[in-house]
Amino acid sequence: MAATDQARGDTPATVHHRTCPLCEATCGLEITMRGDEVVRIRGDREDPFSRGFLCPKGSTLKHLHEDPDRLRRPLVRRGDDPDTARWEEVSWEEAFAEVERRLTPVLGAHGRDAVAIYLGNPNVHNLSGALYNRPLIRALGTRNIFSASTVDQMPKHVSSGLMFGSPATIPVPDLDRSDYVLLLGANPWESNGSLCTAPDFPGRLLAVQARGGRFVVVDPRRTKTAAHADEHLAIVPGTDALFVLALVHTLFDEELADLGAVAEHVAGLDELRAAVADLSAEAVAPAVGIEAATIRRIAREVAAAPTAAVYGRIGTHTAEFGTLASWAVDVLNVVSGNLDRPGGAMFPLAAHARRPGPPAPGRGFRTGRHRSRVKGYPEVMSELPVATLADEILEPGEGQVRALVTVAGNPMLSTPDAGRLGRALASLDCLVCVDIYRNETSRFAHVILPPPSALARSHYDLAFTGLSVRNVAKWSPPVVAADGPQEHEILSRLALIASGQGAAADPALVDGLLLGALLGRATGEGGPCEGRDPDELQSQLWATEPTDRALEVMLRTGPYGDGFGEDPDGLSLASLAARPHGVDLGPLRPRVPEVLSTPSGRIELAPEPILADLPRLRAALDRRRDGGLVLVGRRHLRSNNSWMHNLQVLVKGKERCTLQVHPDDAARLGLADGASARVASRVGEVVAPVEVTDEIRPGVVSLPHGWGHDVPGVGLAVAREHAGVNSNLLTDAEAIDPLSGTAVLNAIPVEVAPA
Repeated sequence: MAATDQARGDTPATVHHRTCPLCEATCGLEITMRGDEVVRIRGDREDPFSRGFLCPKGSTLKHLHEDPDRLRRPLVRRGDDPDTARWEEVSWEEAFAEVERRLTPVLGAHGRDAVAIYLGNPNVHNLSGALYNRPLIRALGTRNIFSASTVDQMPKHVSSGLMFGSPATIPVPDLDRSDYVLLLGANPWESNGSLCTAPDFPGRLLAVQARGGRFVVVDPRRTKTAAHADEHLAIVPGTDALFVLALVHTLFDEELADLGAVAEHVAGLDELRAAVADLSAEAVAPAVGIEAATIRRIAREVAAAPTAAVYGRIGTHTAEFGTLASWAVDVLNVVSGNLDRPGGAMFPLAAHARRPGPPAPGRGFRTGRHRSRVKGYPEVMSELPVATLADEILEPGEGQVRALVTVAGNPMLSTPDAGRLGRALASLDCLVCVDIYRNETSRFAHVILPPPSALARSHYDLAFTGLSVRNVAKWSPPVVAADGPQEHEILSRLALIASGQGAAADPALVDGLLLGALLGRATGEGGPCEGRDPDELQSQLWATEPTDRALEVMLRTGPYGDGFGEDPDGLSLASLAARPHGVDLGPLRPRVPEVLSTPSGRIELAPEPILADLPRLRAALDRRRDGGLVLVGRRHLRSNNSWMHNLQVLVKGKERCTLQVHPDDAARLGLADGASARVASRVGEVVAPVEVTDEIRPGVVSLPHGWGHDVPGVGLAVAREHAGVNSNLLTDAEAIDPLSGTAVLNAIPVEVAPA
């Protein structure tokens, strides 16, 4: 592709352009190759979205690709004890035969629900995971579906589903046109943004200030984002829902509420007003730790700004009232007149999305179609809370989980009560992990199936273009050859084993079913190519690889697509391939009411499940900690995910897995900077080095997530040298947000003492 340069050596250098798959920012990369060697990676200055911006992680794709610990061939565990077992490299055929040998008897003897699946968040960063996990789940036929969503963003899916009709209808802040941005529980200087795709999120916030606007951060820590903000409010962890609803109350109380252009499409305004009637700034101030006068002033600022956007993220979601906080954020956007307006919170329109039809009522969103076996938790989006995965494995009885498949996930470091989960994983009859490393979870596996390097697959962001602050589309082909089967082949063969067709079945069977379903939907009643011959459309496909062919159908029948020839100027995969820097499809535009799919066809401000959960929130008003400490998490720019800890360029330097403690608490507890502290919760304890800092609110301590690499059987040489401690040994699997099933990872009661 692109340019060549023979400045060094006999092999000409080639330059390739693609999108970074390591976080949600989707920054453009310029990759210089010499043969199969990655020479240099830098930001793509011609990318219309990221314009050359690249965080420190992006350039490390070279190191990840070359990491000697990255698995290239399948591994089979020989021995019953994961701590002392021997790992044997085997052929792919041998590996799939071993999967069949272990999985099929479990299904035959105990039924479909005896198998569970766990999906990690890297699945949304690649086409194979996004497209082929669904056939695998259908083939398994189990109700025991778990993912990283219930330790992350599930509250936003639930509140969006209840308010707008679909859990995927998520508004994002229109950062590039906003005059005022209120951020809660978000630290984009470290995370690059989440559920809001925005390359150089920090630069976009600084641009708000440069054009005369403001951004305000609500967080118990003075994060890097808070340090750059016009104002930082150090809230008591876990009280974001109370704070935001007090802002809503103020707008009603001071007659500042104005729904703007969406007013005729809103239902439940009177019910909302009544629901927040007792949640005044004065009532919530003692609980949230922010003065009533400040709460009222912030509400007035949101209402008075020419445009404003309210954005809440993981710190508000992984909390006791995560769904209520998520709902409150969008309620505030509505009541302040900032939903669906430029500069406010808007709905993206991805290139691969279904073409919008005329506004009409929809089926809406509901949860609880079935419940978990042990604790009776309701399903949400077909998933059960991952906090109860260990219960389902350890509790005997009909439906007990005896086999587990994980895909790109490390729940031992990312989900609650890791000590108990480890005992559960060790007891399984069959654990199959699709993973590039032998990590803290896959060390328990019977078979590890490694997908190829990220540079060996084509790339398009199915998830993140639907959450983007600007409508864009980017596709890129592989830049190196795969050193094994592609991930879609691995997932297809697992699906075929699960469906009883055996390890030797042809994965092309799954490819055909997936493509046929997409073409059938496109040509069926109401489809964008209604009445046309699916075979005729298939004959027009430009792509050759199965994932790309599926994507091509979605793009060509999407809102900007060429309709398979109906609009010659429309988008296609071939046209994207010809523009390797990406295509700018324009700024976000108002989409209400076309985006709504509630039964009423309106924005539901007061959904019944939300109102029913408010008494639980009100009870928190009288809660007092009596000097106790609570634990919150934190992120670092170089370690968003645990597997990044095996790259020396990302973990070098000052130790980051520290327990941050306020000086007042350190003095009271006898903790010294650099010394060790013992941190204990109801379910576990860890020992971590102390970092005394005034950047954290008194009464709050903080540990980062994703560490704890010092367990036996882990094949991560660099990570073991920077092991840190696993904060999820402290998180309590009993504590979840009942509406979304999301684990409470913030505001965990702990006791801290010198070690």
